Amino acid sequence: MSTLLEARRVTKIFGGGLFDRTSTLALDDFSLAIDGDRPSITAVVGESGSGKTTLSRLLLGLTAPTEGRVRYEGRDLQAMSRAEWRAFRRDVQVIFQDPYEVYNPFYRVDHVLATPVAKFRLASSRAAARGLIEDVLRAVGLRPEETLGRFPHQLSGGQRQRVMVARALLLKPRVILADEPVSMVDASLRATILASLRRMNAELGISILYITHDLTTAYQISDNIVVLYRGSVAEAGDVELVVKQPRHPYTQLLLSSIPQASAARTWMTDNAMASAAVYDAAGAGCKFAARCPSVASRCREAAPPLFQTDRHRAVSCYLHQDAPSLAPEAMVSAFALPSVTRGRRS
Repeated sequence: MSTLLEARRVTKIFGGGLFDRTSTLALDDFSLAIDGDRPSITAVVGESGSGKTTLSRLLLGLTAPTEGRVRYEGRDLQAMSRAEWRAFRRDVQVIFQDPYEVYNPFYRVDHVLATPVAKFRLASSRAAARGLIEDVLRAVGLRPEETLGRFPHQLSGGQRQRVMVARALLLKPRVILADEPVSMVDASLRATILASLRRMNAELGISILYITHDLTTAYQISDNIVVLYRGSVAEAGDVELVVKQPRHPYTQLLLSSIPQASAARTWMTDNAMASAAVYDAAGAGCKFAARCPSVASRCREAAPPLFQTDRHRAVSCYLHQDAPSLAPEAMVSAFALPSVTRGRRS
């Protein structure tokens, strides 16, 4: 496997300095690899505080890991030369969560599209640049004549988000990090944005890391999925296995929280794991022990390793201790799990 973008045994701790003795473990010994030969869509899911956005910032080189390395084509992001960093910033693009805050209100929306064209010299003339911009806007379902020339406040949230998708597409990147790209648009526009991401992957060969709290959309578009809980991996593997046959109690909790049209299920339905406010104190045990209905004494003594329960799935839970465990150095290949061939869901 030719690894394109890789996080190897990355840990990120915030705080704990000379004047601030408190610290927060945002990501704990995490590994992930994106295959350069087989473009795929990998979803990273988890509730707020699970470490998803910290992971995206590490992979973008916006923050340095406390331990471990983030590499692009084998080169450490923190040791790149100026030329290597420029190439990385073109090849790895990001779509942020909030379409309201990424724009400068004093510039027309043309500015966010014209700037990368000029900076990376994507067009030889002003007319060619205009044609390129119009093409990518149409590719994400926008009409150039109704979009260009307007200020951000004159566009809807969905239009602004699609402009950001178009900006990423302009550079023909190899990887797109989509951090909650549809969480702030209404349901009618989610399908359009998700379809654009799928098309980028299928037609243009762009790998996508889709970061979300929404298991429904993760299942809809991804090949592989990583479930994070408080900075650690709970379960990872082929999305069909993880979503349809969840093995970790936390994954089961996430799936049970998805609203269903069922008369037998009401808002008052008892759920022994429903409270997200109860956490274990810092310790060596499983981070999910305080919320787990299957907790045992061993769970409070030591954190479980990853057990490979299926060919394309790994679970961090002692319920599966009969399966072979994965050594830390094997974690990267465990998360770069090849997906089972299947059709895309609409």
